[in-house]
Formats: sequence, structure tokens, C-alpha cells
Amino acid sequence: MKIRPVILCGGAGTRLWPQSKNNLAKQFIDFGGWNLLEKTLERVKGPTFDHPIISTNAKYLKLVKTYLKKLKVKNYKIVLEPSKRNTAPAILASALIKEIPNEQPLMFFAADHLIEKTNIFNKAININKTNLTDQNIFIFGIKPTSPSSEYGYFITKKVKGNINKVTKFIEKPTEDKAKKIIKQKGCWNSGMFFLRKDSIINNFKKYEPTIYKNCVNAVSKAILKDNTYYLNKKSFEKATAKSFDYAILEKTKQINAIKLDIPWSDLGSWKEILKMYDKNKNKYYKKKNVYYRPWGRYVNLFEGKGFLIKELFIKPKGLLSLQKHHHRSEHWLVTQGAPKITLNKDNFLKKPNDHIFIPLGAVHRIQNLNKKPVKIIEAQVGAILKESDIIRYQDIYGRVKT
Repeated sequence: MKIRPVILCGGAGTRLWPQSKNNLAKQFIDFGGWNLLEKTLERVKGPTFDHPIISTNAKYLKLVKTYLKKLKVKNYKIVLEPSKRNTAPAILASALIKEIPNEQPLMFFAADHLIEKTNIFNKAININKTNLTDQNIFIFGIKPTSPSSEYGYFITKKVKGNINKVTKFIEKPTEDKAKKIIKQKGCWNSGMFFLRKDSIINNFKKYEPTIYKNCVNAVSKAILKDNTYYLNKKSFEKATAKSFDYAILEKTKQINAIKLDIPWSDLGSWKEILKMYDKNKNKYYKKKNVYYRPWGRYVNLFEGKGFLIKELFIKPKGLLSLQKHHHRSEHWLVTQGAPKITLNKDNFLKKPNDHIFIPLGAVHRIQNLNKKPVKIIEAQVGAILKESDIIRYQDIYGRVKT
């Protein structure tokens, strides 16, 4: 039996746009001719997978159908949430539709994750498909590339063969604690789930019977139209709003882990997005977008809706003007060198992989005190992303307007 992919596509992406309700959710952002939902739909097109199910809401329905049509995805089903009730009701309602046999394996993907080396990922789920039962759950651990405090972690112990039992979850630790977790061979918790339909039903019946009852009613009373299940609003809203982690994972003892060493990111912060652009900057580089300044140069890599990605090259002893912006904030990721950063009244020395956030209206500058160049990947985020939005206070190159 093929694995049925279920794509959770209802998130709002508020971590990227905390001050705006008008920006696109992360899964729909154009990062340069592609978005994360497209990547996810392409990932589940192969022979490993059955026809996809997408869980979303009315706000995103038109966009979801646009990309399904663009990628020529056929025989899909959409499960439409009438209100936000978090991931537990969304996962259960998606699993309960009649098209899914009781023993079919279900692979739950977030629509906004970036996964590379999908052949390794698919091989891992195919190998573990036979280990699924009507009770257990497999989650996916990613080998950490750094002691990040932006992800949750978990610890495992080997029980038999290639089965790793999850013994402990750690929610977004400090960087120092993350280093200790990595020494214990802890993994990033990717937030993806692999289990059979009957396991979902049995776990919800046991641990969350109220959510189960209301989701059963929401699905049984749903209207199916144009490949879309319109869940019954009255029943669905009675389902307790809980994450799948709190509803099920923290209660059941039958959680196993599939541990992977593959490039993965949820692109949930501007730091992760800047890392992605740095890794792929040659794909975005165009000579016509290089601009020279007295302190060095910059290149515009990509301009999206509400953001602009640049790479700054600050030559030895280069000093940018002391400045601020009225219409944008900025995120910087140091990729080379050790710049001195001024932010309002404070000064910092930074190193590669350090992230700096420049709030809208903050006075700031970059200085390279060293003999080697500094490189910084920058995201400008705001309503106006032009060089005209620079108010200079000091400038050694004589560019302060009086």
C-alpha cells in the first residue's frame, strides 16, 4: 500500500511578519521562482506516495488550488478547516475522510519546510513502513548542524534493529543547553509525523476522546464539493484547540524516531532564510545588480513581496554611514569576517553565523576594522526598500546632506 501524504497548510507565518497582517504566509512566499508549498507538492509526486491530501482554511483555498493546478496534481483532496483549532484537530480530521483505508500509512508534512536529498527521506519511510502498527507513531529527527535555539530537540535510545525510541522532548533550549543535547546525540524535532490511520484513531480515542468525537461529527457532516471537504463548522469548533504534540505525543509511550542526516529547515526565521540565500547565492547573482560604494559593494540577490535580499562586501577599513530607515527593518547574517556593529548606543563585535536585527528607526552602522573583507547577507523588510530611505548622520565619505 502506498503512503498517503497529508500536507498541513494552514499556518500564518507570523514569526516572519510580526507587525503585519497583509504579508503572505511563509508557504506561499516567492523566494525566487519557487515557494515552499510548491516544493512540498513536488516532493510527494513520486511512486512512493498516493494522491495527496491538503489541510488548509478558506483564506488559503484559492492559493492552494492555484498551485495544485500549476503542478498538475490530480486526484487530490482538500480538507477545509472552518476555524483555527491547531494541529491536533487538523491532523485527525484529515485522517478521517473516507478515501483513506484504516491501515494506510500517512505521512504528515508541513507545507513550509525545505527538505533536500528527498531520495534518502523516501528510502527511510519506505524501510519503516512495515514497522507501523495500530498504536505507534514515528517522528523525524534531523542531525543538527549547529546548536540552534530555534528548534525543539528529542533524545532517543535504540531498542532493536533500526528502531529508535524517543525518551525525551526538549522545547527550544538555550544555545548552551543545545550543545549538551547534541553531545547526547539529540536531534532537531522536524515536526513531521508518520503513522497509520488506525493509529491516529486509537490514540485520539484514548487520549483526546472529545476531540475525536467532534472531529468525527465534523467529517461525517462535511460537504464534499470540487475535491474539497468543507468540515461542519459547529462540530469542528467544539474540538479543543491543541497541538498534536500536546494532545498525543506527550501522552503516548509508543513514539519512535527516524533519524536523518539531510539538509532541512523550516525557514521559520530570517536567519534561516538568509542562510538559504547564502548557500544558493550563485543562482541569484547577476552582474547588473552589483553596486559599488566607497566602503565596498553590494549585490541585490532577490526582491520579493515586502523584502529584499542583498549581499554586502565591506572592504578592509571600510565604514558605512551612521544611518537609520523610516520604512524598513533589517536582518543581517555575517558570513565572513568580524565586523563591528553599532546599534543605537551599543557596539558589538560579530563573527560568522551571527544574526543581527536592526529594528525600524534604529540608528546603525557596519565597520570593518580588519585586513580581510567582511561579507554580510542582508534582508530588508518593509514597505519601501529603496536607497532613498536612508537618513545619514555621519559619513566619512562626505554623503551627509546638510
